[in-house]
Amino acid sequence: MALSRSDANRIALIKPSALGDVAHSLPVLTALRVRFPAARITWVINSAYEPLVRNHPDLTDTLAFDRSAFRRGLWKSATYAARFAAELRRRQFDLVIDLQGLARTGLMCLATGAKRRVGFANAREGSRHTYTHKVRVPDAGRIHAVDRYWRVVEALGAGDVPKRFHVPLDPAEVAAVRAELADLPRPLVAVAVGAKWLTKRWPPAHFASLLNRAQLGFGGTAVFVGAGEDTAMSQTVIASLSGASRDFTGRTSLPRLAALLSECDVMLGNDTGPLHLAAALGVPCVAPYTCTKVALHGPYTSMAGGVETTVLCGGSYIKSCDKMVCMPELTPDRVWPALTEALETWHRTRRLSPAG
Repeated sequence: MALSRSDANRIALIKPSALGDVAHSLPVLTALRVRFPAARITWVINSAYEPLVRNHPDLTDTLAFDRSAFRRGLWKSATYAARFAAELRRRQFDLVIDLQGLARTGLMCLATGAKRRVGFANAREGSRHTYTHKVRVPDAGRIHAVDRYWRVVEALGAGDVPKRFHVPLDPAEVAAVRAELADLPRPLVAVAVGAKWLTKRWPPAHFASLLNRAQLGFGGTAVFVGAGEDTAMSQTVIASLSGASRDFTGRTSLPRLAALLSECDVMLGNDTGPLHLAAALGVPCVAPYTCTKVALHGPYTSMAGGVETTVLCGGSYIKSCDKMVCMPELTPDRVWPALTEALETWHRTRRLSPAG
């Protein structure tokens, strides 16, 4: 039976990581709920990211995957893998969707024993051989990750459903964030200076120059976010700022990060998870793009805010480089127009709002 005409009672959505990819997958989840309103839908996700989606209204539950278990020695790793596989089989899924497309997620698909296992025909590490239904994306190298994931929704016959990004927010976390931000001058500009890839890290001096210019023209507060290892870079930028700042780097859980970003007026950051989470929350985003491409991985709801380097090797998707010629080429002056537009839009909206 064609996927577009099939039914399902128990669905597993496999997308374990990373934060940006999880944010990009949110429209698929909501479309699945529209397509299968009575089904049990489980998100198989890394335990590090599970708190972000745990209370999503379109989910029945989550199944957390502890990737760190595979760093505890051969016996403990094998024992954990066997238990996790048994849990996948016990849940008796009849439809499994693998959006990750790697060896470990392909093995998860097989472990479920589901009769319908859906993934991409060009999935990596042999995972495509574990699928019963392969979704072809011949233009995968030219379309955004969100649109690539959406091809699965189209294959299931729900492509006419609007793409909706719903990030569940914890009211207690929102209240705590509002209390901590209450005395800060607006606009609140969330700033993420870190990135796992060296080639994604726009220089702290560039961030400082751009933020000083923004605060001189628009006032406001720079609100720094990111992982613990980004703290030194955040502090370097903060030390160079003349305006207000608040550092949350390494201090937020994912639910707290989502609440914090939802209260900010603009997001400025590298191509990393916080940027894409902010975009999913509808926050206007501005981002320098060096080794990745806006067309493929830009902030989906703010694509105009992505500013690319023009060097020949730009968008090469390499994680390290001994030249880094993109960094001096992609100057703060190049990114300034996008940030100006976002801040001017905020000011116009504020003046027109009833509370403005």
